[in-house]
Amino acid sequence: MTSPTPPSGPRRRRRWVRPVLAVAFVVVPLVEIWAILQVGQLVGPWWTIVLLVLDSMLGAWLIKREGGRAWTALREALQHGRMPAREIADGALILIGGTLMLSPGFVLDIAGIVLILPFTRPVARRLLTKVVERRLVVAPTFGTPFGRPGAGPGFGPGFGTGFGPGDDERPGPGPGGPVVRGDVVE
Repeated sequence: MTSPTPPSGPRRRRRWVRPVLAVAFVVVPLVEIWAILQVGQLVGPWWTIVLLVLDSMLGAWLIKREGGRAWTALREALQHGRMPAREIADGALILIGGTLMLSPGFVLDIAGIVLILPFTRPVARRLLTKVVERRLVVAPTFGTPFGRPGAGPGFGPGFGTGFGPGDDERPGPGPGGPVVRGDVVE
């Protein structure tokens, strides 16, 4: 009798999906309802509704203001030829924060405001950067792509040492342009 093989690849990596969905669709709404009830007991039902509406209005204003600033910063970075990593991260955080603020309630609105405000966003940006870095897969280099020493990237200009202009063994474009091997058929 053979033992079952452990789950591999994507199946093992997605074990976290069900608990996250359970939290998102069961726990978060329950916490939101509890928070709304607590605020309602503290200030009354009408003031709770007023606070929810004011909270939504504040969120819409913040999203418009910070989204516009993020868009302007992105355009400026692109115009100056700079990689807009920070600007893209800010835009993503504003988008996520705005989505959180669409839900009625106070808990997700607070989380959304934290992602949108310019003085709390750097903390969220650092967390986002760590998550993205952890998710990136860096492939180890075992030898070279073409089986020859020095033919891999990072060994010199072009595709490696020994593959310069005039060398018809070079695998791709370099200073002399692309090499296309073939026969002329008339």
